[in-house]
Amino acid sequence: MRITGGIARGQQLKVPKSGPIRPTTDRVREAIFSILAPFTTSRFKGLDLYAGTGALGIEALSRDAERVDFVEHDPRCCAIIKQNLQKVGFSQKAHVYCCSATKALNFLKEKYDIVFMDPPYSDRSINQTAEQLAASPLINGESLVVISHASRAPLLDSYDGLARIKEKKYGDTCISIYQKHTPGEGG
Repeated sequence: MRITGGIARGQQLKVPKSGPIRPTTDRVREAIFSILAPFTTSRFKGLDLYAGTGALGIEALSRDAERVDFVEHDPRCCAIIKQNLQKVGFSQKAHVYCCSATKALNFLKEKYDIVFMDPPYSDRSINQTAEQLAASPLINGESLVVISHASRAPLLDSYDGLARIKEKKYGDTCISIYQKHTPGEGG
C-alpha cells in the first residue's frame, strides 16, 4: 500500500500481516481525495476514525492537512500507525488515540474539517457512530464526513442534520460524503 498523492506520494506504508484490517485501496483513497478537492481548502484538520493502518489520515497529511488525529482500538494497528507516521515524517502533525471510536467521540474536543470513518465492513455500529458524530461538537457546517462502507450495507441519507451530499461506488466499496446542515441554512 502506498501514498497516492502529495509530498509523500509513492511512499509505502506498513500493513498488519493478519487480522480483520481491510485497508482502503490506493484507488479508493485517490478517488476520495478527488471527490473532496472541490469542497476543501488546504491546511485542514482531520480525524481518522477506525484508522487501521492510518492510510487515509496519512494521505490527508501528505496532501497538506495541518493536523490529523487517528483513532484505532487495536494496539497492533496503533503501533503500525505510529511507525507509518514516523516513516513519512508526519509524527509531529498527528496524534494516535488507541481506543474505540465511541470512546474518542466522548473525549475529543477539537473541531475537525474532515472526518474519515472507515470501519470494518462487519461493524454493525456504523449508523450509531455516525449519529454520535453528528450530534457531537467536533463538526460544524463546514465539516465534511467521509464514510467508507460496503455497497451492500447502505447508510441513511442523514444523521441528526448531517446530510449526504455525494455518494460513489467502487466495486464493493461505497463512499458517502456528508456535511452538517445547521438550522436556518437553505438546501
